Order: sequence, then structure tokens, then C-alpha cells
Amino acid sequence: MRTERRTRLDPATFQLPVEKMRDGYYSDAYFTFTREVLESDAHHPDVLMQVFQREHSVLGGVDEALAILKLCSGRRLPDGGWEDGWERLDVWALHDGDAIEPWETVLTIQGDYSLFAHLETLYLGVLARRTLIGRNVRSVVEAAHGKPILYFPARFDHWQVQTGDGWAAHIAGAIGVSTDAQASWWGGKGMGTVPHGLIAAYGGDTVLAARKFADRFADELNVTVLVDFENDSVRTALEVADALGPRLWGVRLDTSSTMVDRSLWHELGRFRPTGVVPELVWKVRRALDNAGHRAVRIVASGGFDAQRIREFEEAAVPVDAYGVGTSLLDGRNDFTADVVRVEGVPCAKVGREEHPNPRLERVG
Repeated sequence: MRTERRTRLDPATFQLPVEKMRDGYYSDAYFTFTREVLESDAHHPDVLMQVFQREHSVLGGVDEALAILKLCSGRRLPDGGWEDGWERLDVWALHDGDAIEPWETVLTIQGDYSLFAHLETLYLGVLARRTLIGRNVRSVVEAAHGKPILYFPARFDHWQVQTGDGWAAHIAGAIGVSTDAQASWWGGKGMGTVPHGLIAAYGGDTVLAARKFADRFADELNVTVLVDFENDSVRTALEVADALGPRLWGVRLDTSSTMVDRSLWHELGRFRPTGVVPELVWKVRRALDNAGHRAVRIVASGGFDAQRIREFEEAAVPVDAYGVGTSLLDGRNDFTADVVRVEGVPCAKVGREEHPNPRLERVG
């Protein structure tokens, strides 16, 4: 039995466009129409709304959904003011980061339906998005068997999703995120490697770019250098390690899936050589070790997902951390909300009957 009450993020964290949400600007029109019908008819049914999804997942977006309910439930007054509705609702919920089962109730809302009917699109949307991220991140975290997962999908999606997605990734087990926005809800900072752009800015000289980067940031963060700029990762990794010495935390392998690293050119025909393959990782690891750079870590990135990480781990490929991007945005994790009780009497769409969940906690 849980004896310690977990805290939730303050609603102010989310910087919601409260007035627009209250007016239904982001809501499916039929929910705002529903509110208008109920209000014009002076009909205020006391309902129990039940929210669930259909996957084995890691729940995300709960605190954000609760913030929407806290700040945006209620009704618009004739003079344009707002009558808050939160204190008239009885809300129970699980927590961000909880492992959830298919069809498990994660949130219930009880009260005057006209106070929150317009918010269904919003709370379902944030639950769907953040839970998708949480489920995907947890899958790669588990596949990596405790090795760090670096969350790198910022460049593949709209900037406005970064803050909440970063939080979902964090609670699901990602060890690092790439932007300050993604880390903002827990007071962290974005992390990253010496990028190809900086290397290009120094004329394609990875060692020079790495030195300049280390001169500026070695006292603030773990210096990790991309070593595939010239498609010769073994040579470049050694040059960078020799140049930076103890200031180098790790090298990152990111060979394109359409390229074969130079170190593998004489081994074509024995395996599929494109991209970051186990054979490349082994070559870099052995070269670093033989040169006395055993403390230098190897970060592998470029097209990794849970299955590929699992294959690397089962083969004991010497990767120390994985950078994962696009695959963490793949798929869907839809949520559904149903009225299951009206005025204390069961009333639900067929197949959507009430499913009480003893794990739910009352939200104050």
C-alpha cells in the first residue's frame, strides 16, 4: 500500500493559454456546442467521467491535464468574467510515470458536466501525446539495461511540444535531453555533443572544433564529440582522444544509414556495413583501449529504436549510451473519455461501463 503522497507539478508550470481554453478555442466544436446546450437549457447533470487508454504504457500528461481542469473549468459570466468550476469537481487521478494497463482508468471527473464538457479535447490530447513519449522512452530504457538514453527528437517535431515531451521522457527514464525547454520542468539543462555544424565552421577539423568546445565547456559539462564528419570514425576518435585527454568524456558514432565507415571498407561482404553497426563500435572501442583511452565512452546514435538497442545489448556491443530521436515520436497512444454515471445512476455507452480503480488518488 502506498503511504507516501507524491507531489504534482504546479498548474503555473504549463503556461496555459487559459482564456482561449476556457472559450473552447482549442476544443472540438461538438464539446463547446454541448456546453452551450446545457447552459442554455439550465441543465446541470452531475456526471462521472472516466478516462482510459488501450496499451501497456507509461502514463504522462496527468499533471498537465489536471492543470487544464483546475484553471479552465467553469463558465463565462454575462459580464465577461469567469466563474471557476474546479472547487465543484471531484477529481481522482494516477500520477505521471505510473505504469498502466490497457483499459485501466487513469482519471475520473465528477461534477456538473457543463463546467468541464468543453475541456475533453484538451485533457485527452495532452494525455495521448505525453503517454506516447513515455511509453516509447521506457521501451528503449528497458532495452538498454540501465545504460543512459539521450532524448534527441527535438529537431523532428514542432518546438512547442518540447517542454511537456521532455518531462514525459524524464519521468520515463531518459538520462538527458537536448534542449533547455525539455529540461525546464525539473530545473535541468539541455545537453549535447560537439556537432557537425561546429566542425564545419572550423573547416571540417574535428580536433580543432573539439578543442575549442572543450576550452569553453569542459568545466560545465561532459564533452562528447561526433567523430563521423570525415566518415573515418576510428581515426577521428583517436585524434580527438589524444588531443583532449581527460577533458574528453565520450565520442559519438552517428554514421548515416547510407554510408559505410572507412574502417569497414575492407570487410564488405561479411555483414551489412552501413550506418552505426556493431563492428564499427567494436573497432572504435578496441582502438581507444589500445591507445590508452579506456575511460572514453562511446555514444551510439542514428536510427536507434528499442529493437535495435536490444539487439546491440544481446550481442554485448560496447556502447555506453544511446542517442535516440525519431523512433520516440512513432506510434499513437489514444485516450478515451466516457460519461459512465449520471446523477449517481450508471449511464454509459454500451461497452464503456464504469471501471473503478483503487490506485487513483484524489486531487486537491
